[in-house]
Amino acid sequence: MNKILRGRLLTFLRKPDNHNDTEAFDFLEDGYLSIKNGKITSRGQFSEFKFDEEHTNIEIIDHRPNIIMPGFIDVHNHFPQLRVLASYGTQLMDWLTNFTFPEEAKFSKSSHCNKFAKIFIQTLFNHGTTTSVSFGSVHQASVDSLFSEALAKNMCLIAGKVMMDRNAPKNVLDTPESSYRETKSLIEKWHKKERLKYAVSPRFCITSSARQLELAGALMKEFDDCYLQTHLSENKQEIALAMSLFPSSKDYLDIYAQHNLLGPKSLMGHSIHLSPREIYQMAETKTVAVHCPTSNLFLGSGLYNFVRLSDNGVRTAIASDTGGGTSFSMLQNLDAAYKIQQLQNYSLDPLTSFYWITLGNANALGLQNEIGSLESGRYADIVVLNSKATRLSADRLLDCNNLIEELFVVQTLGDDRFVEAVYVAGSRVK
Repeated sequence: MNKILRGRLLTFLRKPDNHNDTEAFDFLEDGYLSIKNGKITSRGQFSEFKFDEEHTNIEIIDHRPNIIMPGFIDVHNHFPQLRVLASYGTQLMDWLTNFTFPEEAKFSKSSHCNKFAKIFIQTLFNHGTTTSVSFGSVHQASVDSLFSEALAKNMCLIAGKVMMDRNAPKNVLDTPESSYRETKSLIEKWHKKERLKYAVSPRFCITSSARQLELAGALMKEFDDCYLQTHLSENKQEIALAMSLFPSSKDYLDIYAQHNLLGPKSLMGHSIHLSPREIYQMAETKTVAVHCPTSNLFLGSGLYNFVRLSDNGVRTAIASDTGGGTSFSMLQNLDAAYKIQQLQNYSLDPLTSFYWITLGNANALGLQNEIGSLESGRYADIVVLNSKATRLSADRLLDCNNLIEELFVVQTLGDDRFVEAVYVAGSRVK
């Protein structure tokens, strides 16, 4: 059945110039959103909607006074780390050894993967995330299960099997040749099937040998419409170890550059401790620097410099990085991002924040014509936000005078309780 959603419609048209840039978004206090066959067909003032013959068999869902906006996009997280969240203590390298690798080893069993794929996807939906870029484990079964569940929900999912052949326990390692063979098989099986897309996924250069990175680059050349996801300059100890393993490289980014892993579809998780040369090369190659705020704070990794990257032309995105990140909620990750920038004398305004987790991340993925806005022809991936979900937020909103102030309250106090409803390709999933 076709649907009409009624409520306060918010969608971004471009990146805001500042917190007063009301031309960067379209907001209707009482709007309608028409959905047919999983896609948006039109939007406008509800009072101007015409119930003609085309709309005789239509369901009207009234979400007033809630905000209807594009579903959130999370461009970096780890499917097998669902049960790693809130693991106490240590920084990155010890955290991987003590918690992550033992948990990821369990994903060798298809039954385990199938169970947690359902939990993982529904957890994303419950927090308003409708598009995800996810790492699997080293096992093919993890990606098969994740793609299968996303396909059943008609979800936009970008994912890949982790490639790693050293510096980890044997039960989470592959080889350069097996990782190439298995990744190629998964690409041929899943890439561009409905709304699914594949990301070649070497975890990072510490757990991938030069040969494995070389073969990852070969895959990117062979399948040039795939994505590349990995980690870059998250932690100073990690950087030192990476440089000791690749002593001939100019810096961390150069390791990936030498193996042909940079480009517009390359997503570099964290990208915190970057040299001027690395920043220049990221901008030149259009490689994306992915901010993972709750993870960076939890693991004590460092402060992502949004202003420095943006001013130098680096494409940016934002993500949860669960389970190093401590929340699946993109709202809570926006809150953490704001605080990280405050420590660097920059106030991240709410317009930029909500642009970032919708159209901004869609632009980073090159999918702005499919997701990230409420424009006609886009998939009806939608989140409905209740700004007054808690007594505290309801009381706080009594003193708010406009939408921008309201968004900042939602960003600062919000979590999954604020997500009233979620639609994926027009079907309600929460």
